[in-house]
Amino acid sequence: MPDPNRLDPASQAAPAVPRFGRIADGPAPAPGGESFATLLAAGGARVERIASFAHADPPGQWYDQPGAEFVLLFSGAARLGFADGTEQVLAPGDWVVIPARCRHRVAWTDPAAETLWLALHLPPD
Repeated sequence: MPDPNRLDPASQAAPAVPRFGRIADGPAPAPGGESFATLLAAGGARVERIASFAHADPPGQWYDQPGAEFVLLFSGAARLGFADGTEQVLAPGDWVVIPARCRHRVAWTDPAAETLWLALHLPPD
């Protein structure tokens, strides 16, 4: 039986090459803004690096995504607001799973330091 992990010498496709990086490297946000960089997109899912600096979404502006989202805060500080009026403070190491169609917004990010997030956007169920 052939080994499925062994490269077929008859294959003309170039072998896949791993990519490396650092979560701290990437586009810097302007003061009061955010920058986004997609690190991986496959199978309808997307991994995104988000950097924020003294950013808040405008009042009444909501994210309402068709798929769930996993967010991990690496550095800085943030507050997420939800449509029910609640807010949740996030510190480095905190994470949240936001269900599909859960309206949310960035209510505040640290004005003294860059806030760095990693978000995994899942495809709709």
